[in-house]
Amino acid sequence: MSTATTTQEAPSTYVPSAEVIGAVLARTERPKRPSALSASMTFGWRAMLKIKHVPEQLFDVTIFPIIMTLMFTYLFGGALAGSVTDYLQYLLPGIMVMSVIMTTMYTGVSVNTDIEKGVFDRFRTLPMWRPAPMVGYLLGDMFRYTAASTVILLLGLVLGFRPAGGPVGVLAGMAVLVLFSFAFSWIWTMVGLVMRSEKAVMGASMMVLFPLTFLSNILVRPDTMPGWLQVFVDVNPITQLVAVVRGLMQGDVGGGPLLWVTLWAAAFIAVFGSLTMWLYNRK
Repeated sequence: MSTATTTQEAPSTYVPSAEVIGAVLARTERPKRPSALSASMTFGWRAMLKIKHVPEQLFDVTIFPIIMTLMFTYLFGGALAGSVTDYLQYLLPGIMVMSVIMTTMYTGVSVNTDIEKGVFDRFRTLPMWRPAPMVGYLLGDMFRYTAASTVILLLGLVLGFRPAGGPVGVLAGMAVLVLFSFAFSWIWTMVGLVMRSEKAVMGASMMVLFPLTFLSNILVRPDTMPGWLQVFVDVNPITQLVAVVRGLMQGDVGGGPLLWVTLWAAAFIAVFGSLTMWLYNRK
């Protein structure tokens, strides 16, 4: 009986040569990191594509403003102003503000939905400006704000709204409204990061939006309210915003309300924008 001894050679380690490495690597320069504007615009376009594929998202900036305008105009017009047409001159800028401001809460809903789907985990790994996804949400929503304002304006013109400020005053009022809504939406991006479901986001938003919009000068003049209520109404940022939009459209705006609106918008971006990014980096 014989035994055979076999020996196996240890596998050699393959070390690719410089020529082989150079052949598989790209010979072009590494792409530059996108700028903050480029990244933000890309995410803004992503928001627009979501509207394209799900056009039902525009119902809240088309059908809802029409219902609000018709309902309040014909419900309160005769009782408060004695004439639907006269009341419309006062009401329409306020309804425009109400419809757009209530639409801002959907920014937080979109943020929360992407978090639940895990999309944000991918965003955080990309080499880009960190606030770009948040800014992109807001840029996309600015289209929605503009659409809602345009729908209400066209309906108002059909019903008899005649702005004394002319086209320039109307466009200026809409521009102020859209820019303020951009700043105001930072509140809801923060809420979207904190809440654990989109229903919770909507519930928390309504608890804030309903007092701010109805306890203001949108539907009635503040001097008809009790004194203790006027204190809140006078410091309400929505009251200042309505005063600016209404004044621009009627060709009579004071510097005081415009200054307050600017300060409120800056405060929203500074406070809630900072909180949003702090939560975004930690979540």
